[in-house]
Amino acid sequence: MFENLIEILKANPRKIVFTEGPDARILEAAARLKQGGFLTPILVGNVEEVQANAKKGGFDIDGLEILDPLTYEGMDKMVETMVELRKGKMTADECRAALSKGNYFGTMLVKMGLADALLGGATYSTADTVRPALQLVKTKKGAHLVSSCFILCRGDEMLAMGDCAINISYEDTLDKEGNVVLSAADKLAEVGVETAKTAKVFGIEPKVAFLSYSTKGSGKGPGVDLARTACEKAKEMAPEFAIDGEMQFDAAVSPTVGQLKFPGSKVAGYANTFIFPEIQSGNIGYKIAQRLGGFDAYGPILQGLNAPINDLSRGCNAEEVYTMAIITAAMA
Repeated sequence: MFENLIEILKANPRKIVFTEGPDARILEAAARLKQGGFLTPILVGNVEEVQANAKKGGFDIDGLEILDPLTYEGMDKMVETMVELRKGKMTADECRAALSKGNYFGTMLVKMGLADALLGGATYSTADTVRPALQLVKTKKGAHLVSSCFILCRGDEMLAMGDCAINISYEDTLDKEGNVVLSAADKLAEVGVETAKTAKVFGIEPKVAFLSYSTKGSGKGPGVDLARTACEKAKEMAPEFAIDGEMQFDAAVSPTVGQLKFPGSKVAGYANTFIFPEIQSGNIGYKIAQRLGGFDAYGPILQGLNAPINDLSRGCNAEEVYTMAIITAAMA
């Protein structure tokens, strides 16, 4: 997988900003990327602190760009741009204070075209990575929410799972009069289509299963209705993809069970892209695959934004930073 992504980056040079430049894990990954020569890291942080930590860890970052928000020459322009983007929701002083922090500063570098992608979260929470992205980079045209996808690899086998990290549940969005302007099913359908698109980036030809505790009407309940309706909407949104549901996990992955429970389905028994009905089952599901199934899990990969911005686990190691940097930049 990574060989293909690296070839993409060699053909299309990219810059990726790391919001936590002094962190040893970031520095180790940045040094490795520098040595590889296919992706250019930008480190955010106090220059002396970043250089001192790199020297302490024996990481060669010579020649890499280090930007300190507190001394950045283009800060006035950045503040002016952020004030415009926030449309009266933040004053210039509030924007300047926010931009003194690496998460907001790095996101503005992407927004202003000074970097192609961003990776954060080694010390920031997921919310602290996603919030600036939503406020500044914003969702792409046609997208109504940000979601996430994990890519799971075991040898040559690759799977996609969404959403396992962002959306706790799916609820109808109502206007002031109480009318539904975006249904829960619309949202879950969008997650399914975006996850299928992400899967294709990684060379997976998506066969998308909307998961439930029911297969083709065998069970009843609001969760079943949500998965079934979302599946139908996703088919309408993206007829180019193989999509089916609702179905149980065994029907999704076992040809024998799948064709028995869901005869004629092009997905049942052969699914490789799994859409969970809410975050709890999604998070449990991908971690079962990771810990008991022996899959390597890469993510969360954020979907629906105007630029590639991804979140690390605060328990990540340098190898995970390195691989997520490649994944993030390749999506630019």
